[in-house]
Amino acid sequence: MTSYRRTARTAATAAAVTAAALTLAACGGDNGSPSSSASTSASASTPASAAAGSAHNAADVSFAQGMIPHHQQAVEMADLAATRASSAEVGKLAAEIKKAQAPEIRTLSGWLTSWDAQVPTQGSMDHSGSGHSMPGMMAEGDMSTLEKASGRAFDTAFLKLMVRHHEGAVEMARTEKSDGADQRAKDMADAIITSQSAEITRMNNLLDK
Repeated sequence: MTSYRRTARTAATAAAVTAAALTLAACGGDNGSPSSSASTSASASTPASAAAGSAHNAADVSFAQGMIPHHQQAVEMADLAATRASSAEVGKLAAEIKKAQAPEIRTLSGWLTSWDAQVPTQGSMDHSGSGHSMPGMMAEGDMSTLEKASGRAFDTAFLKLMVRHHEGAVEMARTEKSDGADQRAKDMADAIITSQSAEITRMNNLLDK
């Protein structure tokens, strides 16, 4: 009886070792190497959000930090149209611009936070300083002129300034598409190019009327 029990325990131990070996081989992939298995385990334990944000580079950060004040200024210009525009088409366009760009500001801010990068604030936007160096940004004088205008004069000024503003955003977005690494940022850049190019055409048509 003792010999039988010893044989049974030996067989059970061998079966367990075999099962463990098969499990390790399955986890290790085709080559079954320990390093491959460890890499797979580390990847599986990484949160999806962290993995998604790990692909960004300096161009992505620059794009987000530049596009936030750029969008903020466009929203500021669009807000003026609510009370100053005489054309219903200009008013509608301004509302659409605000509706599209305000959520993008929140998204861009979230990315910068996840990247441990500085998030520009509304108060940090400088029309006459470093902000004006970004393509299409309005200088303080341009914004002052727009704020003082109303009626048809406002419509014309708004459209001309916004065309220039959009052209700057498209330029920034093209730089992101060519130099950026984060796919989410590149996708946003592509959407900005498409939507704002269409709005430029729309605004030029309004100016020609």
